[in-house]
Parts: sequence; structure tokens; C-alpha cells
Amino acid sequence: MKRKAWVVTVDMGYGHQRAAYPLKDIAYERIITANSDKLLSDAEVSMWHRYRAFYEGISRMTSIPIIGQWLFNVYDKLQDIADLYPFRDLSAPSFSVLYCRYLIHVKKLNSSMMSYMKVNGLPFVTTFFYPALAAEAAGLKEIYCVVTDTDANRIWVSQNPKNSRIVYFAPCERVVKRLKQYGISEDKIILTGFPLPKENIGGTDMKILKKDLGNRLPNLDPKRTYPKYYNRLAKQVLGRYYKTRSNHPLTITFSVGGAGAQTELGYKILKSLKQKILSGVVRVNIAVGTRLPESEYYRDKILELGLGKQLGKGVTILFAWNKEVYFRNFNQLLRTTDLLWTKPSELSFYAGLGIPIIISPPIGAHEYRNQSWLVGMGAGIVQENPNYTNEWLFDLLHEGRFADAAMQGFIEAPKLGTYNIEHYLFSRKARAMNAGKPDSARSGRKPSLKKA
Repeated sequence: MKRKAWVVTVDMGYGHQRAAYPLKDIAYERIITANSDKLLSDAEVSMWHRYRAFYEGISRMTSIPIIGQWLFNVYDKLQDIADLYPFRDLSAPSFSVLYCRYLIHVKKLNSSMMSYMKVNGLPFVTTFFYPALAAEAAGLKEIYCVVTDTDANRIWVSQNPKNSRIVYFAPCERVVKRLKQYGISEDKIILTGFPLPKENIGGTDMKILKKDLGNRLPNLDPKRTYPKYYNRLAKQVLGRYYKTRSNHPLTITFSVGGAGAQTELGYKILKSLKQKILSGVVRVNIAVGTRLPESEYYRDKILELGLGKQLGKGVTILFAWNKEVYFRNFNQLLRTTDLLWTKPSELSFYAGLGIPIIISPPIGAHEYRNQSWLVGMGAGIVQENPNYTNEWLFDLLHEGRFADAAMQGFIEAPKLGTYNIEHYLFSRKARAMNAGKPDSARSGRKPSLKKA
């Protein structure tokens, strides 16, 4: 069991499972899904199922005019995140925090799973707040929680934050500041970066990432309008991986979203780019995840548009029967992706791979925060009218805007989150902290993690 931990996530959309997938190498037994695993009782699974059905139903309501949007806005108020400034004490528990406590202490949700995990004393790391809070209530010793957005709602922290034993892995500086507002002590917050897939990084020297970025930049700057200064920077950063010609045509990957939101947007993109696809100028991947209805919808639309012969060539539908296979195939597809078109979900952090993000409309308070982070960094560009993608997208390409966004994401966004998390989980600092011994981590100094 050397260098193993309980890795726990939840199945709600893709965000929390996508964050857990890169940690599969250290997962003891398997990555455990807290709302459907065999460790749960039938009553617990039923309770989680009702919550997930409600969550996904609410997410899809945004496509229903007036009443659907109104209902979503009411729900979204519970997820709202206060302005960061003025900096102040936000440690008072919200209604959501008290309800979460009720589920843990009264309904005993996930208690059977926690009883099983207490036995071997392994570190417990989760990509969702509820399992972390349940683990703390159950008396587990080493508890770590990976925050999966660029900001966090008060529900991520327990009712009594000053007494909490949970250590938080923060994906960015804003989350560090937010957790302090919620009352978490500095020694319980570790700035690691978001856990990106190792197969897209290639180790702490980032061999794979640099190789893929080298093949991406020529497609993002076809007119060679990218400023000479930045070209010198690219050569310096990429070294032998710098290229003047790509090994693939311009490729866009559109991610539909876990709840099936914004499905129609992908059709508009395909319709607008039809002639570019037929002429071989552009290739489009539609990532539908594990949702068969969306896969069938796009197959029908592709045939309707007269692009049937392009299936598997100029147009690819990425579908899988389970999420582990989907994440693996999606990560492979990203290696030859030049533009990632997605709502600002956890995929916002994938800007760190040097992939410009075209931002589709946010759904929920946390996604608005992610969008601000992306735009502020210069790694994301808000979509224009998708019906005219064939016009504005190529204008931005010829201006070098996407090349700039790729380099901004690569330089500014954290990339080594997975390696940092693994390093910290099994470090002497972590053992000292959980044993209650003095250590640099306890004194508030940052551990020696990779900066990138």
C-alpha cells in the first residue's frame, strides 16, 4: 500500500470525476464514486440519485425560455459566491452548510463507506466537499479536498472551520484567499494547481505538453502575425519542440457538457463550418461524453448537413460507455486539439496545456468565476455568434489572438497540479501535520512544490 490513498469523487456532470481521473495511479483499489459505489447502502444510493437527478435537471432547464431560466436562477442563489473584496470574515455557516451537516449527522449519508475506509488509515483525498466533510465527521485522520473551480462556495468548508482537520488543495491563488475568508487556517491550504492528466503533461519537465504546443502554434498563427517578441519567447520555452509547421489540420474540440447542456450549440458550429470541413481546412471533434442521446443527435445532424462522409475524418463524435474510457480518449484527442470550445467548467484549467479556450455561456455562479479567471489571464476568448463561426473564428486566427491565448495559458496557468498533489500526500510534511508535530506546513510556509 506504499504511495496509495483513498481517491474519492462524485458522479455529477464531469467536473469532479475529471479532477479525480489524473490521480488514478495512487488510488487504492479504485477511484471511488461516493454517490454510486458498491460500498454504499441501497438507501444511500437512492438519496444520492435523487440529488443528482435534481442537479442535472436544473442544469438542463437553462435551455427552457423564461420559466426554466427562472427556476435555475433560484437554485443558483444557493451556489452564489460572494465578492472577494472587501476582504472580510465569511466563516459564518450558510443554509447549505447546515443542510450538509444534517445529511452527515442525521441521515448518515456515506457512513457505510467511511466505516470501511477507517480501517487501513490511508490518506483520504476527494474532489468534492461532501465526502471530505463526511470523512472528518467519521474520524478519518488524513483528509484532503481538491477544489475544482477558480472560486468556491461556503459549502466547501465545515460549520466550524477553525477546528477543521481537512487540508485543501487549491487550484489557484483566488481559492487560497477565499478559503481564508471562510476561516480555514493558512497551514491547511496548499496551492497545488488543478490536477491535469499526466498523459498530456509528460512529467515535471512537460515533454508531451511542449511537443503538443509546438505542433499547435503554427495552426493558431497561419498568417505569422504573432508578435516577434512572443515568437522568441515560444522558441525559448519550447526549445527543440518549437515548430513552424503542424502535424495536423486546424482542429476544434467542442465539449457538450456533463448535463447535456448547450447541445444545440455544437450543431450551429458544424453548420457554420460545413464548407471549411468539406475542404479540409478545419476538423471538428464533438465530445458528448457518456450520453448516448447526444451522440445520436449529432450523428443525425451530421448526416442532415451532408457531412456523413466526413464522419471519423473531418468530424468526430467522441462517445464512450463509461467515464474512465471517455476521459482517456478525450485526453488523447486534446493532443491534436488547437481550440477547445467549452463552457467555463473545470476544463477552464486545461488552458494550462496551452490550448486556447473559446468560452460558451456559463451555467452557474462558479462558471462565471471561471470565465473571469480565463479572460483575465488572456487564455480564454468569449464566443461570438456561433452561426457565424466561419467568419469571426478565422479573423481571430489571422490576428494571432488564439496563438497569444495559447501562450498566455501555458505561461500563466498552473500545470503540475497532479504531481504536486501526489508529492504532498506522501511527503514528510503531510505526515507531520496529521501527527500534530511542528513543521513548515503547519507554520504557514508553502511546501516545496513545483511552481508551474
